[in-house]
Amino acid sequence: MIKPPPEKLGSFYLGAEYDPEKKEILKTVVNYDSRDLTTHAVCVGMTGSGKTGLCIGLLEEAAIDQVPAIIIDPKGDMTNLLLQFEELKAKQFKPWINPDDARRKDMDIDSYAETTATTWREGLAQWGQDSKRIKTLRSAVDFTIYTPGSDAGIPVNILGSFAAPDLDFENEAETIRERIQATTAALLGMIQSKADPVRSREGILLSNIFEHRWREGQDLSLSSIIMDIQNPPMTKLGVFDIDTFFPEKDRFDLAMSFNSLIASPQFGYWLKGDPLDIDHLYFTEDGKPRHSIFYIAHLSDSERMFFVTLLLNSLVSWMRKQSGTTSLRSLVYFDELFGYFPPTAEPPSKKPLLTILKQGRAFGLGAVLVSQNPVDIDYKGLSNAGTWFIGKLQTEQDKDRLLSGLEGAIAESGKNISTDYSKIISSLSSRVFLLQNVHEDSPVLFHTRWVMSYLRGPMTRPQIKVLMDDKNVEKRTTTKSNDEKTRATTPNRKVDENIHSVPPSVDPDVEQRFIKLDHVSRDEGISVLYKPFLFCAGSVRFYNAKRDIDEGKKIAILLDPPDEFGRIPWSSQTGLGDAWPELLIPRPNHHSNSKVQFEEVPGTLNSAREMKNIRKEFSDWLYREQKLTLHQHEELDLIQKAGESLTAFQGRIMQQARENRDEEMDELQDKFQKKLDRISDRIRKEEFQIAEQESEVSQRKTTEWLTAAETLISVFSGRRKSVSSATTKSRMRRKAEHRLAESRADLAALQGDYTELQEELSQQLDEIRNRWEDQKNHITEYQVEPRRVDVKVTAIYLVWKPEELIV
Repeated sequence: MIKPPPEKLGSFYLGAEYDPEKKEILKTVVNYDSRDLTTHAVCVGMTGSGKTGLCIGLLEEAAIDQVPAIIIDPKGDMTNLLLQFEELKAKQFKPWINPDDARRKDMDIDSYAETTATTWREGLAQWGQDSKRIKTLRSAVDFTIYTPGSDAGIPVNILGSFAAPDLDFENEAETIRERIQATTAALLGMIQSKADPVRSREGILLSNIFEHRWREGQDLSLSSIIMDIQNPPMTKLGVFDIDTFFPEKDRFDLAMSFNSLIASPQFGYWLKGDPLDIDHLYFTEDGKPRHSIFYIAHLSDSERMFFVTLLLNSLVSWMRKQSGTTSLRSLVYFDELFGYFPPTAEPPSKKPLLTILKQGRAFGLGAVLVSQNPVDIDYKGLSNAGTWFIGKLQTEQDKDRLLSGLEGAIAESGKNISTDYSKIISSLSSRVFLLQNVHEDSPVLFHTRWVMSYLRGPMTRPQIKVLMDDKNVEKRTTTKSNDEKTRATTPNRKVDENIHSVPPSVDPDVEQRFIKLDHVSRDEGISVLYKPFLFCAGSVRFYNAKRDIDEGKKIAILLDPPDEFGRIPWSSQTGLGDAWPELLIPRPNHHSNSKVQFEEVPGTLNSAREMKNIRKEFSDWLYREQKLTLHQHEELDLIQKAGESLTAFQGRIMQQARENRDEEMDELQDKFQKKLDRISDRIRKEEFQIAEQESEVSQRKTTEWLTAAETLISVFSGRRKSVSSATTKSRMRRKAEHRLAESRADLAALQGDYTELQEELSQQLDEIRNRWEDQKNHITEYQVEPRRVDVKVTAIYLVWKPEELIV
């Protein structure tokens, strides 16, 4: 049995060292420092090498350490992370047993489930693990399986992937253009286009549409992209006008290709579900770390490339907004790199992967890239990887290609190559890996530990549906137009009996606006009744120099008119959002043949004086009612940023807590290490002294025995021999034994001190861990009130809201 290391955050228990000559697992456990993953890791091994077990073990350790992860799973193996059975009973394994595996063993399902449960219990026990550790794993993070393009797991809504990135175009132009190029290539791949995303007119047009809209801060959708293809927002591309560069008929064909894509019923699954929001993928709404597994085995090659590119681009944009750190903030795990990072071709997934490999370390984002195809990987691009896990390989060509990449990575780190890697790799067997870590002095050969998750192999969509049944609740988010919103949420009020067929008389100093009718409501045959409402728009600035808060908020609300006493019904308000300037127009846009009627305007909304009073009351209301509520963590001195979700803020708290924890633990370990080193030195000296004393005692015994024998012989032979000599030798032997006993007692005391010091260190490390573990629960609210000078009224209008009836 392997004695596992003490449970210690930031240290991943991967297995134990292995002796290839004796083919024996040694007692020395292999712990991996999680911070080393900030320089990324590569895992390569053939089918059957045990790399799935190694990587699931690595992800289990990351989960226990509460490190969030995005896991890209092209084959379906990583879904096994959800098969964690705390009781390790046969009935828990049975639903997930592969019938083919049972048949090959000539066993029925029940018997095979019992055998599997026994195997797992014994395997875990051999590596010093039990149900308590499985419970820790299950409770540490939220495991969720996402199935883009399918509702088997949690579906993924890709619309947000075309939203304008929250980056400054002037300062981040290169990054944004790389994202545009990758997104364009992915879109062209989805419609099976062979056009070059960089040089073709299709690629150039799409790239320019993205750049034009994103520069203006406008989000895009597939529908708006189709409209922009037909009517581009620019008039020229290069020196040619748009119709010369890309004729209208050809643009229509391109638009039809995209329209055919979104018209497919199956494509509807791409437009519902959870958004590609990285904060949401890394943390639940209550701030619990999440391992998001993206199952893409059911997708076609072009669909896989499309989705992976969007996901990686979203991850890069998220990464750029994070603060720098030396601790591991999060992971992205790619279970099969083949086809996404080739040595010569440039698929759209390659650039964002390269960006993560080059820049991820500064932001605490670690990448773990896995492949069973060593020949088809760009090892030059992987030269930034600091950790290599190398398992059994299939051919000499695989080994030679891998060695070339590994040696390049070692050279990149500035270290000399003094190990015969070729010989070591050739001797590898199943579940035995070579660990080359640039942060350590020498490579390690180790055998992987038994994983806590049941490795049943790739799962099917029906099985995923069972796993996700409790989570896969249809997420219905109804998006309404501003017109629908006002129609649905404005309180009904009694219609005045005094209705006019012409607009009523309104004070010329009262500004009027009309809520714009949509194209359907403008059809002939629609009867329109206009009702008067009060519209107020303003802005509030929330400023606090001490806390570095300077945020603005815009308010645009539609209300019932003031009552006969001039009281404004603030509770009846309906928000119109930032789009109100487009929604409110100076003249009505109903059809010229429509029957139009108007309600009477109350006097409290029909004079310049009343509107002036309303302006003042609105300003007072903004000053009195508008507050900026932010979340804060006083102990860490952190406060929520503008636009930062609570989930993202909780993630930032956990990251800061992890950094503080690591710093405290490092300082404590350094402090104790000095004491432990001093005791170790004394133990070594004591052991050396004991060895000398044991030799002396042995010599004294021999001398005493010889002296006694000589004295005895002299007595029988009649020669005179002094008895005092034998007595002296005996006395000297007893003194030597006494000194040896004292030294042994001193050694035992030193060893006891060493053990006590280790226990004290472990206890204090646990205290540090526990103190920083639940920091996300120590969040309080902080309110910022506006200053009077920071309240501005933008507009006060009499607004005519149409109600239409088909006649």
